[in-house]
Amino acid sequence: MEHKNDDYHVRIMVGIISSKWTLPVMYALKDGTKRYHEVNKVLPDMREKVLTDTLRKLERDGLVARAVFAAVPPKVEYELSELGKSLLDVIITLLGWTKEHVNEVHVARQTFDSKDTTD
Repeated sequence: MEHKNDDYHVRIMVGIISSKWTLPVMYALKDGTKRYHEVNKVLPDMREKVLTDTLRKLERDGLVARAVFAAVPPKVEYELSELGKSLLDVIITLLGWTKEHVNEVHVARQTFDSKDTTD
């Protein structure tokens, strides 16, 4: 399905990365395959239900591959798919931009917040 409208592609992109935890989970998988609790350990502030939902969403979008191994208890591993790795490259670029410009963003926010916004 080809869409020429950039707005469509922006909405798709935002839908993929807009979750608070999507990028942190992808970043947690940057070094390779991890089991569920290994991802959870990297992101201790993340509730287990939210992690489960985020991993399912990423799997649905084709960004994460899930492998289930017959064992007791079942062994499940997660890793970035090739599609996920290509998005991670973009995320790392955005992270570099953020590191380079974070102070400017803070100054802009402080300047905005200190203005009289009653106009």
